[in-house]
Amino acid sequence: MPSRVALAALRTPRLRVVEPANHAEVLRLLSKRNSDIVSHRIRVVCRLHALFQELAPGGMAKKMNASDAEALLAKFEPTTPTERIRYELATELYEELCRIEVQHKVSEKRIKEAVKASVTSVTEIYGVGPVLAAQLIGYSGDVRRYANRDAYASYNGTAPVEFSSGGRVVHRVSQRGNRMLDHAVHMTAITQIRQPTTQGRVYFERRVAEGKTKREALRSLKRHISNAIYRQLVLDAQ
Repeated sequence: MPSRVALAALRTPRLRVVEPANHAEVLRLLSKRNSDIVSHRIRVVCRLHALFQELAPGGMAKKMNASDAEALLAKFEPTTPTERIRYELATELYEELCRIEVQHKVSEKRIKEAVKASVTSVTEIYGVGPVLAAQLIGYSGDVRRYANRDAYASYNGTAPVEFSSGGRVVHRVSQRGNRMLDHAVHMTAITQIRQPTTQGRVYFERRVAEGKTKREALRSLKRHISNAIYRQLVLDAQ
C-alpha cells in the first residue's frame, strides 16, 4: 500500500501540500457546533409549543425563549393525571431549553472571539456578523483553491444554472453548491434587502425596475454578494 501511494504521488505533479488545520477549519468547527445547537433548540421549542397547546387554551402564539416558558408554567396548575404528566414533560423541556440557551450564548461568544482573532475583512460586508463570518470563512476554506469568483460562486451555489425548454432559456438556482455557504449568502442578502439605505437594497430594487421578478432580483443580489465575499477572502489571504 505505501508503494502505491508513492507511485500515485510521483505521477500527480499538482498534489496539494499537506498543511496543518488553519483558522478556517477552526471557524468551520465552531460554526457547525453553533448550527447544531440552534437546530436542537428549534426541536425543543417545537415540542414545548405542542405541550403548551394541550395545557393551556391557545398555547403560546409567539417565539418562545426560556423566560416565556417559565412564565407560562408558573401560571398553570395541573389537576388531572394527564395534565400532571404534560406539565412534568413541559418542565423537563423547559430545563433543557435553559441549558441550550446557555450553550448558545457560550457558542456565540466563542465564535465572536475566533472571528476577531482571524482579523478578517468579511465582516465589513453589510449583514455579515461574527456567526455568518465564521460560516463563510469556515466552509469556504482556502480561497486559493478557487480559480476566480465564478468558481467560488459555483461552489457556494449562487451561480445560476441554465435550463432550456421549448426554445425558452431560463436560469434556476443551482442545487449542487455548498448549502451552508448558500444559506450564509442568502441571510446576508435578506438582511440587506430589509434595510432601505443599503447598497444591497438599492441593487435589488434596480433589478426589479429592470423587469426582473423579486426572486430573480434576489438571486442576482446573492451572486453580487458572493463576488464581494470572494474579494474580501482574497484580500484576507494576501
